[in-house]
Amino acid sequence: MKHTLQQIFRSPRFVFGFSIFMGILLMVIVYPLIIKDHPLAIIGQGTFFEPGIYVSVYDSIGSKPYTLILKDAAAKRIASKLTDEDRLAIKEWLVAVEIPESEIDITNTEKLLEQWEENYDPTQRIKGMTNADRNYYIRLNKSLEGLLSTEGLSIAAKNADTGVLEETDVIAPSDYVNINQVPSVRVLPLGTDNFGRDVLTELVAATRVSLQIGFVAGIVATLIGLILGLLAGYVGGVVDDIIMFITNLFTVIPSVVLLILISFSIGQDKRGAFTIAVVIGLTSWNWTTRAVRAQVISLRNRDHVNLSKLSGHSIPHIILNDILPYIASYVIMALILQISLGILAEAALSILGLGPRTTEVPTLGLMMQWAMIYQAQILGKWWAYFPVIVVIALIAFSLNLMNTGLDQVFNPALRD
Repeated sequence: MKHTLQQIFRSPRFVFGFSIFMGILLMVIVYPLIIKDHPLAIIGQGTFFEPGIYVSVYDSIGSKPYTLILKDAAAKRIASKLTDEDRLAIKEWLVAVEIPESEIDITNTEKLLEQWEENYDPTQRIKGMTNADRNYYIRLNKSLEGLLSTEGLSIAAKNADTGVLEETDVIAPSDYVNINQVPSVRVLPLGTDNFGRDVLTELVAATRVSLQIGFVAGIVATLIGLILGLLAGYVGGVVDDIIMFITNLFTVIPSVVLLILISFSIGQDKRGAFTIAVVIGLTSWNWTTRAVRAQVISLRNRDHVNLSKLSGHSIPHIILNDILPYIASYVIMALILQISLGILAEAALSILGLGPRTTEVPTLGLMMQWAMIYQAQILGKWWAYFPVIVVIALIAFSLNLMNTGLDQVFNPALRD
C-alpha cells in the first residue's frame, strides 16, 4: 500500500491535477470563513457592477454615523418596482385565477397589490403558462414584498459594554442613503451580477454545491456500474445477457436526453441539488458497467479464483475478496471521471433551465443561466460568466489529470 501511494505521488500528472483540485477545495472551505456575510452592492441593483471598489451599506452600519436624505419618494419607489408591464402581467394572472376583470384596476396600486397577495401562489400552474412566465412571476412577487409597507428597518449595533445588540436607528421606506457620506467601502474583485450580488462570494458557494452534486452523482453511478459489472462479468449466462441488454439500451439512448426528460418530469419545485445529483448518477452508469464487466471476465478464470471456488466459497465472498481488490484501481479512476461528468452534466442542465431550483442554492450552472438570462455575454459583462467557465474547466482538467496519472501507475502498458 505504501509503495503504491509512493508511485501515485511520483506521477507528475497526478500531482499537478491533485494540486489544482485541492486548491479549489481549499478556496471553497477557507473563503466562507473569511467572508461570513453576503455583501450586496445595493446601489444600482439590477445593473452589473464592474470589478473594483463599491459602496456596501453592510460595512457602514454600526461603524460610523451616516447621513440619510429624507424624501417623500414613495411614488418613485413604487414606480421603479412596479412598471406598467408588471401591472398588466398581474392583471393577466388575476384573470387566469378567475378574478372578474371588472374588479381589477391596474391604476389603483394598493388594491392591485392586495389582490395579488391574496391570490398569488407560486406552486399553482396556470394553463398555457410557460416556465419562463412562471419564473418571471416569482421574481416579480419577490420584488413586490413589502412595497407598501410603512414600517421602517431597524439598525442594530453591539453595545460596547454588554456586547448585546441594541437598536440605534430606524430607516423608513422613503429614506435614501447619501452615497458620498457612507464611510466604508468593500473591494469586490469580480464585481457584481445583475442582482447586485458579489460574484466571488457567489462563485465560491456555487462551486461548493457543484462539487457536492458531482460527488453524489459519481458515487451513485459508480456503485450501480460496479455492482452490475461484477454480477454480469462473474455470474455470466442469463444474468449477463439481461444486464448487458439494459446497459446497451442506456448506451444507445443519449444520457442528456434522459436527463432532460427526467428533470422536466420532476418539476422545478422538487428539483433540489441532491435530487439532480441522483438523477445524473442514475443515467450515467452504463460505461462503468461495461468497463468493470470486461475486467471481471479477464479475472474470473484466474488460478486464485478457481482455488476459491474449489474451497467452496460463496459467490459474494469470491467477488468481494478475490476479484474486487484487483479492479479497485479501475473503480477509483471510474469514480473520478464520474465526478467530473456529474459536474458538467449539472451545468448543462442548469443552462437549459432544468437544474436545481433557483430559490435554494446556487450552482455553477445556475450562475451561467443567470448570466445568459440577463444577457451578460451580449452586454460584455464578462465577470458574470467567465470566472464560472474557468472554474468548471479547472475542475474538469484537474480530475482528468488525476485520472491519467493513476492510469499511468496502474496500467503496465503505459509505464515507462
